[in-house]
Amino acid sequence: MTQDTLSAFFGWLTVLHLGLFTLSAVLMLLMQDWAASLHARMFGLAPADVSLTIYRWLGTYKILILTTALGPWAALQLI
Repeated sequence: MTQDTLSAFFGWLTVLHLGLFTLSAVLMLLMQDWAASLHARMFGLAPADVSLTIYRWLGTYKILILTTALGPWAALQLI
């Protein structure tokens, strides 16, 4: 696999993940009450706990995007 191929792969992987992250964040902003009440009923949690869990999940996903997609792409661009 060439450097150009890997760079293109990680570039598109970053775009895909950032698009999914943005979509998830926007949907959670728009439908936070509905999602929190749905998941609270499904799992027997308080809606505030569900909102906190979703916030943590989005933060963890953002860190994973930076370390597994954007980081390798940036490193390949520097080479």
